[in-house]
Amino acid sequence: MLRGYYTAAAGMLAQQRRQETLSNNIANALTPGYKADQATLKSFPELLINKVQSKQISSSKGVHIPMMRKIGSLNTGVYVQETIPDFSQGALKETGMTTDMAIVGGVMPDDTGGLFFTVQNAGGDVRYTRNGNFTVDGQGFLTTQEGYYVLDARGNRIATDGEDFTVTADGTVQLAGGNVNVGVAYSANANDLVKNGESLYQLAEGGELLVDARANNAVTFSVKQNYLESSNVDPNRAMTEMMQAYRVFESNQSVLKAYDQSMEKAVNEIARLR
Repeated sequence: MLRGYYTAAAGMLAQQRRQETLSNNIANALTPGYKADQATLKSFPELLINKVQSKQISSSKGVHIPMMRKIGSLNTGVYVQETIPDFSQGALKETGMTTDMAIVGGVMPDDTGGLFFTVQNAGGDVRYTRNGNFTVDGQGFLTTQEGYYVLDARGNRIATDGEDFTVTADGTVQLAGGNVNVGVAYSANANDLVKNGESLYQLAEGGELLVDARANNAVTFSVKQNYLESSNVDPNRAMTEMMQAYRVFESNQSVLKAYDQSMEKAVNEIARLR
């Protein structure tokens, strides 16, 4: 019976984590470039139950032969194995701001690759983002809204000295002092990237290094100025999945209460000494 406690409790914990993931998606439904997380559930290893008994054979010595009868498998619950971002393209929204950019195309629907702007975080490390909601800081550098520097194709900061500049479809920033290519990195497997907060991604340990998208002839893309890529969160679907997760949570909760009542009866009534 205690096994049932663990199984029901594991189901409740899994649905709670799923609810947290869906809630975070809904909270970021208006965040440019945000990629919805998908929680993947996996079951614990199943147990094979066998009944062990013995059968007596008629003989002068009364021989007992051990026998085993298969009863069946027992599932021991589920857990959230990991959360995987959905890197599908979000809808484009025109903003009219020259500092806003969006990456379009470049990856087929059945491809696992992804394209990202390259930025430099506060620690000086290279990070990746789909959020092209950029701005220009007091020193004239192109930065994210959090103040992280946007990098060019060579890994250098981009100095625009103002918001009066043009970005061509191939990602070339046309400036008075010379043109530079905004950094666009390509990952052959976008699942090698993990979220690092503030719309940033970093390469997971053991992941394949990202390369300059322009160096890969198989990848074609365009950069649209004055546009932002919207979040790919579907609020209606997310709300439906939240209701489903809540109902499954309640079902496991009811099972847990039933086990608790059975244990209470076993302790207070069946095992009572008279």
